[in-house]
Amino acid sequence: MAQRQHTMWITLFIVTLLVWFSETQAGKYCEHVIHKCRQGNISWTTCYENEITTCRVGGRIPIPNFIRVKVDLSQEAEVSPTPHHRVYIPSSALQRSRGRESDHEVQLVATLINSSFFELSPPPKTRGHVQPHMQGTVMGGSVLAVRAGVSHVKDLPQPIKLIFKHDKTMQNGICVFWQESLHMVGKGRWSTGGCETNNTDTEFICSCNHLSFFAVLVNPVLSVDKSNAVALSYITYIGSTLSVFFTIISLIIYICLQCRRPEKAIGVHMQLTGALLCLHLSFLLCCLSGWLLKDNEDSLVCRGLGLFLHWSLLATFSWAALEGFHLYLLLVKVFNIYVRRYMLKLSLVGWGLPTLTVVVCGILGVYGKYIVNVRDDNNSTSQICWMSSQFPQRVLVSYITTVAFPCLVILYNSCMLGMVVFRIWGLRRGCHGTESTISWKKMNKEKMTRLWKDCTTVLGLSCVLSLTWGLLSTTYISLPGIYVFTILNSLQGVSMFLWSVAVTRKSRSDNDSSIRDHSSSQKMMTTSFNN
Repeated sequence: MAQRQHTMWITLFIVTLLVWFSETQAGKYCEHVIHKCRQGNISWTTCYENEITTCRVGGRIPIPNFIRVKVDLSQEAEVSPTPHHRVYIPSSALQRSRGRESDHEVQLVATLINSSFFELSPPPKTRGHVQPHMQGTVMGGSVLAVRAGVSHVKDLPQPIKLIFKHDKTMQNGICVFWQESLHMVGKGRWSTGGCETNNTDTEFICSCNHLSFFAVLVNPVLSVDKSNAVALSYITYIGSTLSVFFTIISLIIYICLQCRRPEKAIGVHMQLTGALLCLHLSFLLCCLSGWLLKDNEDSLVCRGLGLFLHWSLLATFSWAALEGFHLYLLLVKVFNIYVRRYMLKLSLVGWGLPTLTVVVCGILGVYGKYIVNVRDDNNSTSQICWMSSQFPQRVLVSYITTVAFPCLVILYNSCMLGMVVFRIWGLRRGCHGTESTISWKKMNKEKMTRLWKDCTTVLGLSCVLSLTWGLLSTTYISLPGIYVFTILNSLQGVSMFLWSVAVTRKSRSDNDSSIRDHSSSQKMMTTSFNN
């Protein structure tokens, strides 16, 4: 009995020893290095760079996309951990990486790491202002780790070259490396320091003067080269200037019409035109102020202009929604409605909601200088007075007030426009029986005339209801979409002027004759929309 117990204890001890030995050896295998380093109290990237050169290869779980080879110091080294990644290291960099050792070869390691291991630290503050992280996502979700020799190399006179293959949809990537945080262990941020980006049709070529953890940050927004950016800027400035001029004329026309014959619809048009005038005028002022500001300057005037621009944008969409609401009342309720102090109530919504929103944003410090990174050879920047780039919740505020709210307005007004088209179609069917007595040639001519008038009415209503802003979705997929969106929306003031001219002609024709052809959908639309 005692001998059995003795044997059992010896067996238990041997099993425990084997388990301990296997766990100790497992920690030395390369596939376990990253998990071991992340459990430590030091920077896991530093630990990984040190351990990956001495770990054991060939454990139970093979490491995919992992290369560790000895390379000659006198020649350029080339390794490809995957078919989509290549690394070229010049001889000068290899010689510096060996440190004080006299060997003619150094060990080179290249592997891919999942980008989820790289945790971003909170944005740093400079002079009380938050510096936001670089925008974008890691292409392919993979980070290329490169380590050579025993010494860290930096400030190389001849840079190393890293190639990341991509498809043609990735046209706006930028080469970055992982920079550890000095205050938070295991976290950091992506930086472009010491790296240059060259993009071909199929590859991102990164030229960096140091070895580290490298990646390519890509942004889903369609990139625009410098020549197209300049052309779009000129279109925007010229279009906004024309819109300011024509909205002033439109306001004068509406004021004259309102004085001659007060109508609720003209009052709504006048409010929308005033908001649109403020929008284009504030945009031009914000651009001009952004040019005049110095790089480190964020004046009170710029914050005020940013508030004015935001308020004008919200007011424009508010009154566009009220245009759709007014059209709904006239189409559904027709003329059997009466709302006491109708224009006053609309004004409280159209002007009050934007005012309340920008006051809250102003108190929170949302407004200031917004910096746009221009991706050219000089890595230049452009700035405009808008929502400050240094405000930590800028993206959230921007999405709620300048994306979600306009989308709701566009969706609602699209339904209103659909009702208009449906009403036109219904009137056409009602008129079909009266056309049997008209000659075929004359009937076709009248159909073409009516079709042209109907298309003009629908197009004019689309501009008045701000539906052209819905083309914003096309700017994410094609360059022509960006041009169409820029042209139509920068010239929205001109569209409002043309609509005001149409309203004026309708008003004159109503004064000339009191008998109208009620079978015409154009008459129905204009009459309904102007009462």
